[in-house]
Amino acid sequence: MEDTPEGTPVGVDDPYEHVDRCDHLTDDGRCRYALRRVAGDRPGDAPGADGGSEFVRERRADDFACPVVDPDGDWSWHDCPAFRARSHDRECARCGLEGVRMAHEGSRPLLEEHHLSYADGESTSHEITICLCRWCHAKVHGSWARIDDDAAPDPEAIAAREQRRSRELDELGFESAADRYDG
Repeated sequence: MEDTPEGTPVGVDDPYEHVDRCDHLTDDGRCRYALRRVAGDRPGDAPGADGGSEFVRERRADDFACPVVDPDGDWSWHDCPAFRARSHDRECARCGLEGVRMAHEGSRPLLEEHHLSYADGESTSHEITICLCRWCHAKVHGSWARIDDDAAPDPEAIAAREQRRSRELDELGFESAADRYDG
């Protein structure tokens, strides 16, 4: 199983098995990473700022097509130097607990970002993250719990979620002025 730099498990053998698509992949199969580098869309980039990188030049020559989704290509996500996959799900990837966010409140979120990949020594690794609830996150890092375990939400997690939902419903309640000011 993969480990963090501190030696704790991340819950998977191969992080790439938990990837649906790259964050840079557009709906029409092009590489947004290369498009932005050539256009200078990122803050601090001048047009063509990264246009000299071999990867960007190759994407530009191929009309910015993503080499991984090319049916005739032999690339995998692992081969792409610009690959990134961050989860923006609103439920735990392990137990399915749905997150409830409380606006304007400093309470700890129910869901946390969990990194599946870390840098290997000096080289940079691809960023691959998923969402886990706090309870599953602790179990994965604190033991040999795996992301793909058949797990149910922790009773404390369910209680915390329901407490937030109750507060949310209280905030949505409506009381007319006539009822509030009786007379």
